[in-house]
Amino acid sequence: MEVEDSKKGIGYSLLYMVTYFHALLPFSVLYLLSDILFFEIYYLARYRRKLVRRNLKNAFPEKSQKQIVALERKFYHHLCDYFVETIKTLRLSNKAVSKRLKFENPEIFNRLTADGKSCILSLGHYGNWEWVPSIVTHFQPGMKQGLVYKTLHDKAFNRLFLRIRSRFNSTPIEQVSVYRRMIKLQQAGERMVVGFLSDQRPSRNNDQYWTNFLNQETLVQTGMEKIARHVGCAVVYLDIQKIKRGHYVGKFSVISPDASQEPDFVIMERYMRKLEETILKDPACYLWSHNRWKFKRKESVGTS
Repeated sequence: MEVEDSKKGIGYSLLYMVTYFHALLPFSVLYLLSDILFFEIYYLARYRRKLVRRNLKNAFPEKSQKQIVALERKFYHHLCDYFVETIKTLRLSNKAVSKRLKFENPEIFNRLTADGKSCILSLGHYGNWEWVPSIVTHFQPGMKQGLVYKTLHDKAFNRLFLRIRSRFNSTPIEQVSVYRRMIKLQQAGERMVVGFLSDQRPSRNNDQYWTNFLNQETLVQTGMEKIARHVGCAVVYLDIQKIKRGHYVGKFSVISPDASQEPDFVIMERYMRKLEETILKDPACYLWSHNRWKFKRKESVGTS
């Protein structure tokens, strides 16, 4: 066991050293590497090409084959940019990231948490979500920031991403612990803005809420809404737009000022509609390589 742990520790150290070395490179070099990576994963490895094309065709049935292929290529270019931008996060200062991700109305959180309650920030796998924790520089003193995550199977990569997501004084919170964490904060009278990425596929057993999303019947994660309603906090949505390579603008809007007053699934429906609006502005910046629509309604547990 000690030998195995030692090997895993060495594996992480090597991974971190390689990532850190690349993080020292300027953006101009990293984007050159991104262009090379695009050729490798799109043409050589053909990374999830069939899945991406199927997702795009189903989401945009009105588009021609030529338009789908053009959108597909644009997505892979953005995905490679996301990879190198995420690596760069290890060495990106608050000042540097604030020039690349600008928030139009960050004061919204100070207003919504003025009563001492925490707030949930909902967003999707769109643009560069790894830089969103830099919002903490706009918070009032004493307000904390958390980011809900799911543990990766590879322990080395999991440690690396936890380190990246701890940048900008953000606290990664494992998804099974987030409810207890928010309750404790509330009892202690402390405030935290907790980020949720709720657009990926739930487990097969979570067959509670379906909606039409990007022209497809879609099973929706409901954990964010349940926690928000139990805690009685506000829920805010972040709309991100990619202005140019490596530069984004974020704008916040209120999904609910008090989730405890909302009926079942209303918050998730509002979230899905807002996310859909974001994606339709520039579909290439969404994470199409995820098998989002693996489960069909007739195959799910509890349906006939």
